Amino acid sequence: MTEILRTTDPVRLSWLIALLADAGIDAVVLDTHTSVLEGSIGAIPRRLVVAEEDAAQALRVLKEAGEA
Repeated sequence: MTEILRTTDPVRLSWLIALLADAGIDAVVLDTHTSVLEGSIGAIPRRLVVAEEDAAQALRVLKEAGEA
């Protein structure tokens, strides 16, 4: 798995996952549980990861959407 980005914004994560899914790329969000447990201070960002073979295409999709 390759990390694409980190963010504390769950709405942005949802948008990025939908964007990648539309391009046929499966994405996984890591650190969700830890982020929720720490509360609303936003100290622990969630990581968006994709398979290594999809990383280049995923970055291209996000860059074209102005999200990278």
